[in-house]
Amino acid sequence: MNPLVCVAIAVGALVLGLVVGAWLARRRADATPVGVAPSPGPPMADLLQRVFRSADEGLVVLNRGGEVVLHNARAVELGVVRLGRPDSRAAAVCQQVLETGASIAVDLSPVDHRGRQPAAVLAHVRPLGDGFTMVEAGDTSDAVRLEATRRDFVANVSHELKTPVGAVGLLAEAVLDCADDPVEVRRFGTKILNEATRLGNLVTELIALSRLTGAERLPEMGVVDVDEVVREALARSRLSAESAHIEIIVDSPTGLEVEGDLTLLVTALSNLVENAIAYSPPEASVSVSRRLAGEWVEIAVTDRGIGIAPEHQKRVFERFFRVDPARSRATGGTGLGLAIVKHVLANHGGEVRLWSSPGTGSTFTMRLPAHAEPDDESGADSAGSAPADLVRRPELPDRVG
Repeated sequence: MNPLVCVAIAVGALVLGLVVGAWLARRRADATPVGVAPSPGPPMADLLQRVFRSADEGLVVLNRGGEVVLHNARAVELGVVRLGRPDSRAAAVCQQVLETGASIAVDLSPVDHRGRQPAAVLAHVRPLGDGFTMVEAGDTSDAVRLEATRRDFVANVSHELKTPVGAVGLLAEAVLDCADDPVEVRRFGTKILNEATRLGNLVTELIALSRLTGAERLPEMGVVDVDEVVREALARSRLSAESAHIEIIVDSPTGLEVEGDLTLLVTALSNLVENAIAYSPPEASVSVSRRLAGEWVEIAVTDRGIGIAPEHQKRVFERFFRVDPARSRATGGTGLGLAIVKHVLANHGGEVRLWSSPGTGSTFTMRLPAHAEPDDESGADSAGSAPADLVRRPELPDRVG
């Protein structure tokens, strides 16, 4: 290309750029109101102050003498600063940071946990230079609580699994020692079968509990017939009731419906029935009733067993908690049944309630949001009162066992 042509093109592009730039500058000037200067925005120092004050962590800046220069409200809530003075543990670590120049983590958890104070506070102290240090503290109560729960759960699972596994091993050795005695072989073989069944039940319930607590996605909810839930749960418990010589009294079908998963609800109700059978004396009875109470469907399971002491009633839904460990183990209980019930009801937007009196019996009530309100508005006793069938047992038509 001719050099003169290249120069002409470059000059033309320069002129065009100047013209466009001047036009854009004129438009911007016309858009600005006369006499009003464009807002420069808040200064950087003000922005940094806003970030410092709105941080979720507790932030404290200390000088070389260990005095608080700057702190936010969250630091006071976490107890890092009290009455304008830093926590003594934080101040001591700040001096170490000034000497070493390295960041140090420090536990600032309250010595005496009270009220709304966090149970655990973890802080990191960093040097800022020129004799200043910064303490960054966070509330780690949830993480500590979760870790404690996980540790207890693992310890309990290990103990519960070790018991039947050890029993199977000892019984197998006993069978080998008496191989020539058919009676003893049968006796020990029966015990091995019982321990293996218990071990299988424990593993099955651990898997079910894992699914309910979020390890797997829950099934889609649908319309569930409450009468079908009762029928299937009683069918599962029929053999246990017959073996324990327990009569199950059930009320008439109601036609009530709830939103949920049939399999999970049957599992929850059968666990309550099995629990009632396990803690009832021979020749006693267990009642199962259902009703509509406002916008809730209630399914109650009542036994006339040993009852539960008030100090134990809040713990019966904990994993592996047993009111009577010896009785539970004798009946093959895993200690997970009521925990499963609690999680099933929670995942359905409901709850499980307990009424119990030592020496009289207990009533566990599953409460679920009703799908459709039937015409019959019968039964609306207050949920907090003692169940009427513990005082006077009604004569109900259907009997199982």
